[in-house]
Amino acid sequence: MKHDPMSFLPLTEATFLILASLASPKHGYAIMQEVSALSGGAQKLGPGTLYGALTKLLDQELIRRTGESSGEDERRKHYVLTALGRRVVECECARMQSLSELGRKALAAKGEAQ
Repeated sequence: MKHDPMSFLPLTEATFLILASLASPKHGYAIMQEVSALSGGAQKLGPGTLYGALTKLLDQELIRRTGESSGEDERRKHYVLTALGRRVVECECARMQSLSELGRKALAAKGEAQ
């Protein structure tokens, strides 16, 4: 299995938001709600998309199942970032920030030239 965080980049928007939502343990429905909230409602995940992504992220060792559940929540599977998953999110944040800064500089330079 790959363990270089950069080898997972770039992430799709959905994958990035799923990973970001798992900074604290969540079950599937809570992940869908968090992704929608983080994206201001722009990204809505269906169950098939979510569970396909979770399976892939488990296989890549970016997330793991956790035993956190209680009461009526007992049957729900909870997921959380692994240390590798956290590094991947951090690297993707840095990559996107760098691209954003480059884009702003390019636009500012073009604006000055006009």
